[in-house]
Amino acid sequence: MSVLRRLAAAAATLALPALGLVATQGTASAAPNFQVPFKCGVTVTAATFSGHNPANSVDFQKSGITGMPVVASAAGKVTVVGNTGSTSYGRWIEIDHGSGWRTRYAHLSSQEVSVGQQVALGKQIGKAGATGGVTGPHLHYEQRLNGVAQKAKLNGVAVPYYGHTNFTSKNNCGGGGDNPYTPEQVCGTGFDVVDSANLGTSGIAYLLYNADNSNNCVATLKSVSLGTASATSAFLEVQGSARVTDSGNFTYYAGPVKKAAAKTCVKWGGSVGSAAYESPFEHCD
Repeated sequence: MSVLRRLAAAAATLALPALGLVATQGTASAAPNFQVPFKCGVTVTAATFSGHNPANSVDFQKSGITGMPVVASAAGKVTVVGNTGSTSYGRWIEIDHGSGWRTRYAHLSSQEVSVGQQVALGKQIGKAGATGGVTGPHLHYEQRLNGVAQKAKLNGVAVPYYGHTNFTSKNNCGGGGDNPYTPEQVCGTGFDVVDSANLGTSGIAYLLYNADNSNNCVATLKSVSLGTASATSAFLEVQGSARVTDSGNFTYYAGPVKKAAAKTCVKWGGSVGSAAYESPFEHCD
């Protein structure tokens, strides 16, 4: 660069403050560590495809997804609880996570939050469904920065574009994590997690479903006293039938408790020590 060009550049830089202007370098706002928007242990398929509207959206797919709990993928404030009827998003929710970041959840069968409500990571906000302009049930999901849908990341892992990729939720899984067993191992081949509930930091109760035979299964996995026998239980009650419970002093888990429940509501839960969970009758489809 010539001396004259260097002087001209320096003069231009010095002139900015005199005009009330400040030269800045744009930086992208750091995204929250977004999680899979389903409960701990649930495995879903993240589908991405060219021509999706808006671009970079994700469709979460899973057999029997209708009625499955949808949870916040990061903490934030609810800004929209909308309903476009039989077109577009149908029943949908938007959450503001700060620094320009928002998430959207669409085609819900139900909405369980209100505008202005603060929600924590993993807070249930609604249930998946097929409202709006869809051909089948799924959860439409977006991670947006300053109004534009971005390529999604889940627990720090980039969602591949374009294709179908399975992700297992680690959303609000709680303490522990060293149990050598999974709920799928306890319940057996063909069962997938459809719901879960933290028992404080003592363990997690899981509800699983087998689409091939319409069987439900409940397993409670410990997160404390692993390898040592301690009070643990799991139960499953099909509406209109007697409750079935597996309880005792177990080293790693209680269950499996299995019952058929095609298109019938179930109540489920479990305990580890004094920490317990009991659901209402739900998952009726």
